[in-house]
Amino acid sequence: MSYSIADAARYSGLSIDTLRYYERVQLIEPPARDSGGRRIYTDADLSWLEFLTKLRTTGMPIRRMHEYAVLRRQGMAGAGARKRILAEQRTAVVERIAELRSCLDALDYKIDNCERLERRMAASAAEDDTAEDDTREAETKEEVSA
Repeated sequence: MSYSIADAARYSGLSIDTLRYYERVQLIEPPARDSGGRRIYTDADLSWLEFLTKLRTTGMPIRRMHEYAVLRRQGMAGAGARKRILAEQRTAVVERIAELRSCLDALDYKIDNCERLERRMAASAAEDDTAEDDTREAETKEEVSA
């Protein structure tokens, strides 16, 4: 299938400007053009854009993505170097996940503390209400006795 730049942007989640930028910095090959000079993207282009988006989401710098794209164009000759880049990025992602898990643990700990405080406050308020009710009850009995 073929897609306009607007379609490619919509399907990839990237902006039209980002698609043009990716073309300019050679992350993507210049797409074919129709008779009117408009860019025409293919399913293969969209798959590549999806992968680039995943690389970017992992925090891979554009410079490194460009290096990967150049190696990709080399075919089998660049496979070893591509694997090395991906393995390095994977390590960075695993480290980031561990860091985020630690942050999540800290958040969970603080949330638990807040919940304990809320329960204590609720119990304390209930005790105050009970004490207040007992005082009123005692005052009422005194008034009735008097």
